[in-house]
Amino acid sequence: MKRLMSLIVLFAAIAMNAQAQQTKEVKPRAVLPAEVQIKIAEQAAPAEFRAGSKVLGYDQEGKFVTLREGSNGYICLAPDYKMSVYYAYCYPESLEPFMARGRELTAEGKRKQRDEIREAEFKAGKLAIPQTPSMLYGYWGPADKLNPETGEIADAKRRYVIYVPYAKAADYGMSNKGNNIGMPWLMDEGTYKAHIMITPPLDHNH
Repeated sequence: MKRLMSLIVLFAAIAMNAQAQQTKEVKPRAVLPAEVQIKIAEQAAPAEFRAGSKVLGYDQEGKFVTLREGSNGYICLAPDYKMSVYYAYCYPESLEPFMARGRELTAEGKRKQRDEIREAEFKAGKLAIPQTPSMLYGYWGPADKLNPETGEIADAKRRYVIYVPYAKAADYGMSNKGNNIGMPWLMDEGTYKAHIMITPPLDHNH
């Protein structure tokens, strides 16, 4: 009987721990202070672009807003505070119509259709997309490894994307297949959003 009672107590403890863990995992994340969002967003940009960039992020009600006006023609996006992985991006203002439309369509629940919609709108002259090479800088890492004082994330990764609409891999002398050694390759070849992907290995992204 004592052994049975011990097993019952053990199973009850395991169940309570699992329930507590589940509650912990679904607990919503709080909106980060604006100054912290700005520090994270700036990490995506080259050092010389950071101070003068426009920063978009979230107010304390969770609404997407401008956190800081810019002066150098670059925009940095703070990460979605609700995610367990924080993604920050930086790009020239010329890409903002394309990026903003993508955010709108995602908010409308049209993530899967957004490329088809944006391409149709571009071809119809309703959406401006640069037809010369345009740069996108990405920076991301685990939310729980954030240093709020600096905006840096431990073990963060980087990615560099160069949009080259309708480019063909053969014309650029590069592969159209991904790799894990940091070698540039062309993604979405021949489409309105063809882009060169460069993803440095983790040991070389700082």
